[in-house]
Amino acid sequence: MGGEAKPGRAGLKSWAQRHLNAGFVVGFFLVLLTYLVISRQFAITAPNAVTTTQAPQRIVDRKVIRAPGSTEGEEKREQPKVDEPHKDTPAGGAVPAKELPRADDADGKPFAAKKSGKVVCSAHGPYSDTCDLVGDVRINGSAHSVTLVPASRSERREWKIRPYTRKTVTGIDEVTVTQLGSPQDAAAPCAVTHDAPAVLFALGGLTGNYWHDFSDVLVPLFAASRRYGSDVQFLVSNMQPWWLGKYEAVVRRLSRHDAVDLDRDARVRCFRRLAVGLRMHKELGVVPGWAPGGLTMGDFTAFLRDAYALPRGAASARRKPRLMLIHRAHYRRFVNVQEVKKAAEAAGFEAVVRDPRGDAGVDELARDVNSFDALLGVHGAGLTNAVFLPAGAVVIQVVPYGNLERMARTDFGEPVADMGLAYLEYSVAAEESTLLDMLGPEHPVIKDPDSVHRSGWDKVAEFYLGKQDVRINVTRFAPTLEQAMRHLRQRQ
Repeated sequence: MGGEAKPGRAGLKSWAQRHLNAGFVVGFFLVLLTYLVISRQFAITAPNAVTTTQAPQRIVDRKVIRAPGSTEGEEKREQPKVDEPHKDTPAGGAVPAKELPRADDADGKPFAAKKSGKVVCSAHGPYSDTCDLVGDVRINGSAHSVTLVPASRSERREWKIRPYTRKTVTGIDEVTVTQLGSPQDAAAPCAVTHDAPAVLFALGGLTGNYWHDFSDVLVPLFAASRRYGSDVQFLVSNMQPWWLGKYEAVVRRLSRHDAVDLDRDARVRCFRRLAVGLRMHKELGVVPGWAPGGLTMGDFTAFLRDAYALPRGAASARRKPRLMLIHRAHYRRFVNVQEVKKAAEAAGFEAVVRDPRGDAGVDELARDVNSFDALLGVHGAGLTNAVFLPAGAVVIQVVPYGNLERMARTDFGEPVADMGLAYLEYSVAAEESTLLDMLGPEHPVIKDPDSVHRSGWDKVAEFYLGKQDVRINVTRFAPTLEQAMRHLRQRQ
């Protein structure tokens, strides 16, 4: 009573058939729905399922000198895109790609917001996630929220942005970027309204390392803000006052406004234009096709010479060109630095050994470097000082043993050439590495560097970057110095 009657034996088959058919239909639609959801998710998040923003192809007129000892032209196994143990490694924490639809303009350049009331967010290769906003933009700094009030009804959308150039670096707070669905949607009222546009970015991460200071922040910040002259507001997450003080000459030249400590700013600030995050084009470099106004690394170094009031814009004719020999205080040192200095002098240089201190003032260091015509050093952060050399000067990078040539060119070779400098490379042989004495000729680190690379980046960093010093064979190195001298003589 009150319950469902059980089917009899005769109706059992038809009853089961009806329920089976109904179950099949329901199951089919559940499977179809699951497939559509998963397919859509995969199409958004799978690395190969979206069109990746790529640098436009361009031919660069570079003055690159190939030296004896260089392995240019030899087949090399692709090296990791990272440099030293302190550099960015895929440690997780990347912003999910599904939150950043990738889109390009018709000409292949990354999107920028062009219409008022719009947000355009883009993922740029392995490096950066950014958002451009134009219109009624409201920022609550301490809440790490950015809101765009649209001019008309539109789709409500939300993105998560880690505003550091290397999106895989952890320890950087995310910023929530929201495009409201309607002008009538609730939005916090403005406490401060700015006429100038703004750039929101994070410090911390890998900053504090001299090379990363330039590659991760100063170069991308220049590319993002130079078009505004100095009338742009910097909103800084994870504020590092010491860092802003160290590079005050650059920051002040880019912006005449005091930087806002975003994490401690509870007021709602309103802007008409905002860039969230810095776009890193490539290591220590600018892709002119991506930079407003077609900026180049030559423009960046000219800007630095202006910011630090450096006297020499171009390498000048001298009876004895000056060469700065960078002597590192720790791993990857020149064991026979005085012998290398004498070899440079024998080639006709006035050679000076420098050991730049980490606490040295950048303005003092910039003036010192600018007085030289050539810079020589083992692969490391000290070669970053090439940004202060006069145009036409020479950079000689000594590449440690261990098949590191590709990495060395990515970090310094290509950027140096883009700066309008001559690049010369010398690859250390096993006999010139202290690893040979330490490990012996039969150790895989000496005998088979490719096997070390296959074992993972940690071993590459441990041995080739962290335990190796170099003892230059000055006879083998002499032709490299002669080529550098010939380049400078030809400019006279």
